Amino acid sequence: MSSLARPTNGRMIGGVCAALARRFGTSATTMRIVFVLSCLLPGPQFLLYIALWILLPSEDRARTSAW
Repeated sequence: MSSLARPTNGRMIGGVCAALARRFGTSATTMRIVFVLSCLLPGPQFLLYIALWILLPSEDRARTSAW
């Protein structure tokens, strides 16, 4: 598994689904479909997406950080 960072290429809005897809070894399209389908269920999906967008580093910043 790769590190969890938002990629600079292949992202549509914030890169969260692309980062999760890369981390779990699936396609970004599959992850996006899963996210859209999960929005049909009650819960804080949008808040989680926004939180991950803020908390996950961008791929170019993740390379230069000490973590």
